[in-house]
Amino acid sequence: MNTHPATRFPPNGLRAIVVAVVCAILLGACSSSLPRVEKKVGSIWGSFEEAKTAYDLIIPGQTTREELQRIGFNPYTSPNISILNYLNIANRFMPNDSITLDDLDPAVRSCIQARQACQAYAARPSLIISQRTGNVVSDTLNFHRNVIETGWTFKALILLQDDAVVYKLWGGTPMLDEITDQRNPLGPLQDTGGMARDAIAP
Repeated sequence: MNTHPATRFPPNGLRAIVVAVVCAILLGACSSSLPRVEKKVGSIWGSFEEAKTAYDLIIPGQTTREELQRIGFNPYTSPNISILNYLNIANRFMPNDSITLDDLDPAVRSCIQARQACQAYAARPSLIISQRTGNVVSDTLNFHRNVIETGWTFKALILLQDDAVVYKLWGGTPMLDEITDQRNPLGPLQDTGGMARDAIAP
């Protein structure tokens, strides 16, 4: 059966319409279509403030190991708390030969010199959310990638000598808000060019 000419799309015209529709959908795609990654170092604390509040309860020279563990710094019941020996502690405080024992806080120096009687707990709870935003096509083809990282990190190092806290140190980022704006003129060929350069490098 013959189709009436008025109802038939020319092949080229139909192809143009399909391409236009697809492009409109892709270009109009929202950033929610882009990947979202949540990286969490689990702990009993759900926020920076909770971790810092627990840390502030520790009093060097008074807090015992048992009390420390009740506060939440217990590597056997709380996740992601590392146990360090005196050699690990020495490497942290003296990463190179320019720093000697004499340069350290007296409590740290005494703990390291106590050797087997010296131990440390290292905690690093955190929550970092990485969200790619912007145009889906540009991101997918690697022309333009915009990444927003939010969250928090907390780090604590607690030294114990003979089952008593003798020193503590903390650091971290209460509110992380970082934007990475990456532009690649070659798009999907950007990495390929890098690999090609590596292949021909002497």
